[in-house]
Amino acid sequence: MKQYEAVIRTIEKLGGIATLGQINQEVFKIKECEWKTKTPFASIRRIVQLNENIYKIKPGLYGLLKYKNRLDNLGYIVGETNSKSLEKFLEFNHSYYQGLLLEIGNMKGMSTYIPAQDKNKLFLSKTLNEISTLDKIYEFSYQSIVSRAKTIDVIWFNERKMLSSVFEVEHSTDIQNSLLKFNDLQDFYSQFYIVADKQRQNEFLKKINYAAFKEIKERIKFIDYKFVSNLHTKMSELSMIEQL
Repeated sequence: MKQYEAVIRTIEKLGGIATLGQINQEVFKIKECEWKTKTPFASIRRIVQLNENIYKIKPGLYGLLKYKNRLDNLGYIVGETNSKSLEKFLEFNHSYYQGLLLEIGNMKGMSTYIPAQDKNKLFLSKTLNEISTLDKIYEFSYQSIVSRAKTIDVIWFNERKMLSSVFEVEHSTDIQNSLLKFNDLQDFYSQFYIVADKQRQNEFLKKINYAAFKEIKERIKFIDYKFVSNLHTKMSELSMIEQL
C-alpha cells in the first residue's frame, strides 16, 4: 500500500474527518504500508496538503473530499460564510477547540475537565465526555469557588487535584465575561488562557488592561486557534516518537 493510500484509509476510518494529530497516531497501525523515510510526519503533512482526495477544513483538520457536502452540513466548514447553519458552525468550532485542549492536557498527563452541559457535544466522532478524564470537578476549594469553576470551558488539574491551567474558548461571546471568571480564581496558582481567533487579540488586549484585572493581567494569556492546533499536532508527534 502506498503512503497516501494509508493516509486516506486512516481518515476514512476516523469518519472522513481527522486532525493531523489523529492521523499521526493511527496511520502507522496499517501494516501493509511501510514508512522508510526518516521524516514520516513531514511526509504525512505533505500528503494531506497536496493529495487531491483530501481538503483542508481549518488549520490541522482535514477531510475527505467525497464527504465534503455531509461535513459542511454538520458544520465542519472552512468558515462561517460557507455554513448553511451558523449555529452549527459556532457549536462545532467551540467543541472542536475544547476537544483539542482536552487531548493536549491528556497527553501532558493532566486530569481534564469540561462542564456538564458540554459532555455530549461532539469533537469529530467522539463526545467531549469520552475525551475528558474527569466525570465531575474536583472539590478543590469552597463550594462557591468550585461552582464558579464548573462553568469554565476546559480545566487541567495537576496530580494534587489543584488547578493547573484554565481555558475559555471565545469565538463570538464577550471576552470580558471570561476575564471575570479568571479574576474570581486568581488566588490559585494557575495559568489562565483565552483561546480565540487571532483577529480578537486586540479586543483581548484592550479589556485585559481594565483596572479590574490589574492584579491578574500578567497571568492571563491569549492563544489563537492556530497555536492550539499546532500544539496538538506536535504533542501527537512526540507521543508517537516516545512509543518507538
